[in-house]
Amino acid sequence: MTHSMFDVERIRKDFPILSRELPGDRPLVYLDSGNSSQKPSLVINTMRDHLEQHYSNVGRALHVLGSESTEAYEGARDKVAAFVGAPDRDEVIFTKNATEAINLVAYAFGNPTGTDERFRLGPGDEILVSEMEHHSNIVPWQLLAQRTGATLRWFPVTDEGRLDLSGLDELLNERTKIVSIVHQSNVLGTVNPVAEVLARARQTGALMMLDASQSVPHRAVDVAALGVDFVAFTGHKMVGPSGIGVLWGRRELLEAMPPFLGGGEMIEAVWMDRSTYAPVPHKFEAGTPPIVEAIGLGAAVDYLTGIGMADVMQHEHDLTVYGLQALGEVPGLRIIGPETAEERGGTLSFTIPGIHPHDVGQILDDRFGVAVRVGHHCARPLHLRFGIPATTRASFYLYNTTDEIDALVRGLHHVQKVFG
Repeated sequence: MTHSMFDVERIRKDFPILSRELPGDRPLVYLDSGNSSQKPSLVINTMRDHLEQHYSNVGRALHVLGSESTEAYEGARDKVAAFVGAPDRDEVIFTKNATEAINLVAYAFGNPTGTDERFRLGPGDEILVSEMEHHSNIVPWQLLAQRTGATLRWFPVTDEGRLDLSGLDELLNERTKIVSIVHQSNVLGTVNPVAEVLARARQTGALMMLDASQSVPHRAVDVAALGVDFVAFTGHKMVGPSGIGVLWGRRELLEAMPPFLGGGEMIEAVWMDRSTYAPVPHKFEAGTPPIVEAIGLGAAVDYLTGIGMADVMQHEHDLTVYGLQALGEVPGLRIIGPETAEERGGTLSFTIPGIHPHDVGQILDDRFGVAVRVGHHCARPLHLRFGIPATTRASFYLYNTTDEIDALVRGLHHVQKVFG
């Protein structure tokens, strides 16, 4: 059942694309928000209005449009900071996505221009991730290890799809400089026990980063309460536009880090032989930023705040309970990840014996207008861990309904008939 305070039919009217009919008069059943969410009219109209009435570059111009643009852009930073409980608005760095945010932090380690001991990295030092990470939280750390001679290690994953912390004290040790794990898995739906890992990181002096791309859109995330050092997330999964992401970091760490990109806006003064840098956040925002996208993200934050993240989370929990039960009735279907809704989000990845996920996704789309994701979801090591090449993934958001889950299940029964 859908949460009583939550009017999903009213919410659906806020998203123009959800009323679209696909070729052949099929209604759109969009179950791929884990990949990218749809956009409400508020976000679309806010971005359009800025382009039509207020657009100019930010931070440079003294004219009216310049000041309006700068005010809207910096206003979006204020909104994002409030949304994630950042103690200081200047701790919010706008990037182009969560991938860039993670790369920005990885770049700070072992950097010859850096002087802070916490970011010194070389042979003998260790970087710790997990086996359930998205490639964007694996590859930057692999590159860092190659660059510095440090060693990359990882937490394994249990058969149930949880983080295996049995070796926590051995894996997270005095040699660990940074641990970076996902807050909520984009394949398993698992919500990881941040506090337990962080407590150990604090004992050893390691810094800790969270990839919160799949949690910030779906639950109230308070960076101060979490207590970690860095948090990355992205706009396009939280009803905002693509091309805008966020790095939140503790101010004193951001101040200690060398700049990631050099150019305009990130400088204080430039001579031919040297430069001094602007204070954070501008030190990390070289060049013309994604102005309209940042303003769109501010509107997305307004939209989600207006609905209430506690209600969003409850609605998705109800959908997850319903979805796990409904998929459980499809013969042979195997959920990859926790089979109960405890400490898990609304991302259901599964396999059906003898049928390739690409075939499943194709038939669901062609015959039923059901949009799901197929493949390894940029988490190939996790699929290798479970001995499978790919999964089909249905991911839910605030605008999904139990009727849409029923449509998915009907489609899966049809897929089995086709291949039966």
